[in-house]
Amino acid sequence: MGLLPDPAGEVTLWIDAPPSEVWALVSDVTRIGEFSPETFEARWTRGSSGPEVGARFKGHVKRNGVGPTYWTACTVTVCEPERVFEFSVGTPDVAVNNWGYRLEPRDGGTDVTEYFRLEPVWFLRGYWLLLGALRGRTNKRGMRTTLERMKAVLEK
Repeated sequence: MGLLPDPAGEVTLWIDAPPSEVWALVSDVTRIGEFSPETFEARWTRGSSGPEVGARFKGHVKRNGVGPTYWTACTVTVCEPERVFEFSVGTPDVAVNNWGYRLEPRDGGTDVTEYFRLEPVWFLRGYWLLLGALRGRTNKRGMRTTLERMKAVLEK
């Protein structure tokens, strides 16, 4: 990609809980509204009722926590219990970006990494060139907030 900013980012936080408990939380999309500063609700759709590759859900997003507000269609793309939960945003044919969680056991707890990456298509590269630094900082702040809120629930 050269001198262009990387259209991806991640934040890692150690949580004093086993991967099984962290997994149950990060893979339950219906709870994201408790944690995310932008996605205030989500629900399984099209007959899906839980995490598995191909499962569909939609998230209700308030961009930057202030608006605009819209629904996003999502599809689970990686589902490895207690290891990785990832989903794409967009239609099954045209994804815009990907979000996920990687879990790694460490010191009796779990390193939880939330990450995002844009799809490598020209219009998203252009968007990232113009607004990437700002959006990347917003995403990283949001991921840190999400993980800190999850940590507070899991360590109660």
